[in-house]
Amino acid sequence: MKIRQNAQHFAYRKALETPGVRSVAKSGLVRLHTKIFTKKADPSHAEERTDRLDAFFDATMDAYLRALQEGYSEAEAREITHIQANFDFYNHGWTEMMEFPVDELDDHYDRYRDFFERWDVAIDDPLGQFAPVGGIPEAPSTPEKLEEPEHPYAEGGFADDVYVETDDGELVVGGRESANADSRAHQNSSISEDGRE
Repeated sequence: MKIRQNAQHFAYRKALETPGVRSVAKSGLVRLHTKIFTKKADPSHAEERTDRLDAFFDATMDAYLRALQEGYSEAEAREITHIQANFDFYNHGWTEMMEFPVDELDDHYDRYRDFFERWDVAIDDPLGQFAPVGGIPEAPSTPEKLEEPEHPYAEGGFADDVYVETDDGELVVGGRESANADSRAHQNSSISEDGRE
């Protein structure tokens, strides 16, 4: 899929990997992701999805850290969490929030099959072992949207690898390994709110 990557992402990674500031960083990232995706949601349903999105994104932060520990790059680890979210959006018929077309679900799953199977993540069980013991809040589905899915924020054709757009618009396959790898990374840049986190 197509995501953005800049110095800020590496700063967030460092914060999540640092015990003393992890909880603060995690809370901030959860709020940011919920804000991004509720803006993509049908306005009449956005508020009722907020609690689920908060809990879901909180759980995917654990998946992100686990992927990093298993040797996935920062961009790949982040992409894993976005794929999990898109599985959940699909399961609920929230197609307007999806980042890739529904016909690419299996392709994205297959790219990270080893990781997903190891942690019991499936299209119909997006959190697998990362789900909290008490589960996460439910939210109303819109299954009728699956009949003729519309996903205005989805970008197809990027299912074979992770595609990273840098701050200057350059498209890099695989992403950067560190904040210093991109000499054009802007230290004051922030995660975009247009949906390509």
